[in-house]
Amino acid sequence: MSFSTTITDKLYGKTNGEEIVQYTFTNKNGMVLKVINFGAAITNLYIPNEQDNIDVVLGYDNFEGYESNRCYFGVVVGRVANRTEGGQFNVDGKSYQVTINESHRNNHLHGGLRGFDKVVWKSEVKDNSVIFTYISADGEEGYPGELTTQCTYQLTDDDAVVLKLNATTTKPTPVNICNHSYFNLSGKKSSIADHSLMINADAYTPVKENLIPTGVLCPVDGTLFDLRTPVLIGDCLQGVGGFDHNYCLNSSTLTECAARVSHPNGLVMEVYTTQPGIQFYSSNFLSGVVGKNNVCHEKHGALCLETQNYPNAVNEESFPEAVIRPGQVYDHTTIFKFLRN
Repeated sequence: MSFSTTITDKLYGKTNGEEIVQYTFTNKNGMVLKVINFGAAITNLYIPNEQDNIDVVLGYDNFEGYESNRCYFGVVVGRVANRTEGGQFNVDGKSYQVTINESHRNNHLHGGLRGFDKVVWKSEVKDNSVIFTYISADGEEGYPGELTTQCTYQLTDDDAVVLKLNATTTKPTPVNICNHSYFNLSGKKSSIADHSLMINADAYTPVKENLIPTGVLCPVDGTLFDLRTPVLIGDCLQGVGGFDHNYCLNSSTLTECAARVSHPNGLVMEVYTTQPGIQFYSSNFLSGVVGKNNVCHEKHGALCLETQNYPNAVNEESFPEAVIRPGQVYDHTTIFKFLRN
């Protein structure tokens, strides 16, 4: 990967006396990435086209939107992304209860009431990167151990956003951190029904009524969940009723494409990751949310491809290991690469 990116910064807002800073990356092709140190969020991602730049991520026009942000637009979520059933888990024979913030399903979701998405991260610009750091205290939201997390953003010369997430702990603790950006490659208020999607996974994790995986890995073959070859999302949305499912990736390397999204305008996004799963979320609960330019988004108006461990992995022995220990490093890299057909 090569970099000739310029990085600038400006004051974006204030909360409890702390400054919120927005950093702007611009590469040699005119692609622009904007991130803030609140929630380590991606606020804008502009892809050049023939007429103007297309902003392909959902978000808000100002900081106040990110302070509430019930849909988690663009943020980094943790200490444990996705759902933990009953907010309970056991580590080394000791039981823990973390915050229940999805009360109607009795789940812990995306790190709790004040997860990584709702805190101010320390930030620095170093070479071609913006590095955000957050120290989560021992006992925060019920989790054991002090967890130090770094989130690094880069923008390459070949139009790829590189996200690196690293964490270390003082006690054994579950960790599953990811970015929760919503993508619509049209750059407009529209359904993702006209987007095509490929996910390189032979299996997915079916869920119970509370959206927690059953623990079984189900083959996608012969089902509407089979996205191994590009499928028009509109062709399977109706039959499935909306996606909010984890796909068990066939490869967890940065050399093999994990997912590929394309739009009739010719724009393509490829996803590469070191994580074992991708949560494909088709924005089933987006209806009525007002975002940038006062646009009121509709159900299925965007898609999330959340690269992460399997949901509720800390409670499923057959799922990939979810606990890190002192001396170990949680190490997660994801790349969102943009191309044109």
